[in-house]
Amino acid sequence: MSITRSDSSILSSALYGSLEDASPGTDSFEVVGSSPETQRLRLQVRRIGPHFRTVLISGEAGAGKRRIARALHARSRAANGPFVACHGAALEVAAAAYGSQGRGADAPDALGYLHRVAQQGTLFLDAINEMPLQDRLRLLRLLRRQDAADATRLQLRIIATTSESLKILAAAGRFQQELYERLAMVEISLPPLRNRKEDLLALAEQLLSQFAALHGRQAPAISEQAMEQMQSYYWPGNVTELKDVLQSSLLRIEGGVLEPHHLPAFREEAVPAPYLKTNSARLQDVVEQHVLRVLQDCKGNKVRAAEVLGISRSTLYRMLDATSAAVMPRASTKHSPR
Repeated sequence: MSITRSDSSILSSALYGSLEDASPGTDSFEVVGSSPETQRLRLQVRRIGPHFRTVLISGEAGAGKRRIARALHARSRAANGPFVACHGAALEVAAAAYGSQGRGADAPDALGYLHRVAQQGTLFLDAINEMPLQDRLRLLRLLRRQDAADATRLQLRIIATTSESLKILAAAGRFQQELYERLAMVEISLPPLRNRKEDLLALAEQLLSQFAALHGRQAPAISEQAMEQMQSYYWPGNVTELKDVLQSSLLRIEGGVLEPHHLPAFREEAVPAPYLKTNSARLQDVVEQHVLRVLQDCKGNKVRAAEVLGISRSTLYRMLDATSAAVMPRASTKHSPR
């Protein structure tokens, strides 16, 4: 089965509802903005694009990780090949969308099928941190076989994304260390929109232009007051939330300018606490989340994390082991008392 680049875009759009597929081409996937963070990203994409085998993109939900993946694909030597996109927790759904409904009992599993479809192109695995264990093990075996093959005959590139630090998850025993190392041969960290507000105007203008083209109308200008209102917002949903806001606002505009009253009422909310997910969180859960957060802030350096936490390294190791056992219980029937 062969899939052209345009066919792949259509299937990918059906899975993700992505605006970026509305206007294919290298320019459509350029990294937009002038902030220092975005200039660094743009340079990374240009340097990495032609040469990568595997790339890991990390960042908050909605920050634009898939767009960076498309930019990498567009600049790779496989740009004319398929861009096969799937969510890490829904490989069967993605395989069915790419035409695997009729595969027989002897056919490869969903990941193997998607790997086959993506030959001569890029396999995009979104939210790899949510991929089930069995699929992660299959992916690890696939990467081993790919690394053993002749590098000059590379037929496939893999891009994975995560909203959690895989380095931290691996240190806590919640993700395979070898799989993390193989995926993160090149790692790109995507900052949230609130940390690159300088990009907001360029992003908003580009999105409004794309949305207006879909509706067959001219893109509106953005008034200073409307931009000030958007600049003052925290954007917890990042670029995805910005898309939703602008798409709904465009339908309210009768003239040629986006004004503050066209925008929805932004929620007045504080920056969410980094650890507490609920007000009734167990003390043990809060401690575990705090330890993982500190380890992440220390970029996986356990010695430094132990110093920050004010505990010994052996205590930190025991806490990480306990966290790992809580998430992925061992087969033993004996449990240590808490």
